[in-house]
Amino acid sequence: MIGQLTGAALRAMLVALLIALPSLLISGVGVDASQFVMLLALLTAGLVMVEYNSAYPSLITFRHAPPYNRLRFGMIFLAVLILTLAFRGFQDPDTVTQIMTSIGVILGNSADFPYSPVRLAVLMLPLETSDGLVNAVRLAAGVCYTLSMMMVLAFVVLVHVYGWPTRSGAFNVWVNLPMFDATSGGDVIARLKRHARINLVLGFLLPFLIPALVSAASEKLEIGALATPQILIWVMCLWAFLPASLMMRGIAMARIASMIENKRRRTYAAAEGLQAI
Repeated sequence: MIGQLTGAALRAMLVALLIALPSLLISGVGVDASQFVMLLALLTAGLVMVEYNSAYPSLITFRHAPPYNRLRFGMIFLAVLILTLAFRGFQDPDTVTQIMTSIGVILGNSADFPYSPVRLAVLMLPLETSDGLVNAVRLAAGVCYTLSMMMVLAFVVLVHVYGWPTRSGAFNVWVNLPMFDATSGGDVIARLKRHARINLVLGFLLPFLIPALVSAASEKLEIGALATPQILIWVMCLWAFLPASLMMRGIAMARIASMIENKRRRTYAAAEGLQAI
C-alpha cells in the first residue's frame, strides 16, 4: 500500500511538473496565466494521484501494462522540455538553450518536406504571418511530430520484438481497458480489431486533417495566439501526440485481440484433443 501511494505521488508530481514547465522556464507569463497553469497542474496531479492510488482504474488505460504510459509521458516530457528551452533561448540564450534550439531547427527542417504534416502545419498560417512565427511553428511541429513518430516506432518494437504486454505478467483486459466493456455486444475479438482499425486510421489522418481544418477556419480562429510560446508548445504537442497516442492504442488493441484469438485457438485445440482421446 505504501509503495502504491509513493508511486502515485511521484507520478502526480511529474505530471504537475510537465504542465507547469513552460510557464516556469519562459518569462513573460502574466499573473492570471500563471495562476491558471498552477491550478490546472494541481487538478491534473490530483486526478493522476487518485487514479494510480485506487485498486481499480476508471480512466487511464494500460495502467498495469508498462511501459505503455511511461513511453507516452517520457516522449511528451522530452518534447515539452526541448521546446521550452529552445523558446527560452530566444529571450535568454545560453549554451543549453542554443543546443536545444539547434536540435529543434534540425528536426523542423528535416521534417518540413512536401506533403508532410509539418509542411501542412506551416502552410496553415496566414500569408501575413511574420517569419519569426513561421520558423517557431516549423521548429515546434518538427520536434513534436518527430518525437511522436519515434514513440510509435518504439512501441511497435516493444510489441513485436519484446512481446508486450506478456513480459509484464498476466494481462487483465478489464483492468487495463476500463472504458472498454468486453461483455457487451458481439465477439470481443471482432470489437477489439474494429477499435484498433478506427484508432489507427484516425491517428494517421489527424496530423494532415487538423492543419487543413485550421486553414479553412483561419478567419474565425485567432492564429496570432500561437505567437505566445506556451500556447504554441501545447498546441503542437496536442497536434502531434494525440494522433500518435491513438495509433499506439490501435496497435495495443490489435495485439490484445491477437492474444485472445491465439489463446482461444489453443483452448479449442486442447478440447478437440481430449475429445479425440
